[in-house]
Amino acid sequence: MKFKRKGSSQIRGIILAAVIIGAFSPSAYELSKAQEENLFTTDSNPFGITYGNWTAKWWQWALSIPQDVNPVGDPTGRYCGQNQEGPVWFLAGTFGGSAERTCTIPEGKALLFAPVNVECSFAEFPDLKSEADLRECAKSGQDLVTVLDVSVDGVKLENLQDYRVQSPLFNLTLPESNVFGLPATTTEAVSDGNWVFLKPLPPGNHTIHSKGVSVDFTATGTSPAFVSDVIYRMTVG
Repeated sequence: MKFKRKGSSQIRGIILAAVIIGAFSPSAYELSKAQEENLFTTDSNPFGITYGNWTAKWWQWALSIPQDVNPVGDPTGRYCGQNQEGPVWFLAGTFGGSAERTCTIPEGKALLFAPVNVECSFAEFPDLKSEADLRECAKSGQDLVTVLDVSVDGVKLENLQDYRVQSPLFNLTLPESNVFGLPATTTEAVSDGNWVFLKPLPPGNHTIHSKGVSVDFTATGTSPAFVSDVIYRMTVG
């Protein structure tokens, strides 16, 4: 996850990048079928909700959790189950750098995560005045992505650029001690990202490797790449 700050104190933008879910048993699950059989398509309605609305729900989940227990900043997976409910289990990236996480999830849960994604809200960007402004803000951040690399149990997913989705306008509630360091508030937001929406994995241990790289728009002078990698050692069931 990467933030763009206003001045020296206010976080203004956010990129969630790079989830890696690492299995610790060999051949627990092989993504041997066609990729489209294992992923929800962007024009689908998983569990009766549009794909775009699921991406909004992911952001509502990630940003509703106080910083000290937020899964994005969790180095071990201790908070993997924080506020998880319903048929979809959300996976977090990092604020940049790497982490190794161990996580157990119930059987039958779909998995939603993004190698790289961006969110813009009126609370973070008070100079933005309209939904169109939010959409352009999110799009311009996501346009900085240079690498999308995801594999499931050693099998690389292809054409991840085809899984880019911009959310509808959604309400976003920031709690006390939120990851932005902003006052608690409810605001409106739009997100843009390249997503992976996996159908439920069978019981056992699994490996998902995901890497996202983007231009670092927080940098001055030269613009080094922003990279985030995570290892989730995941057991299903």
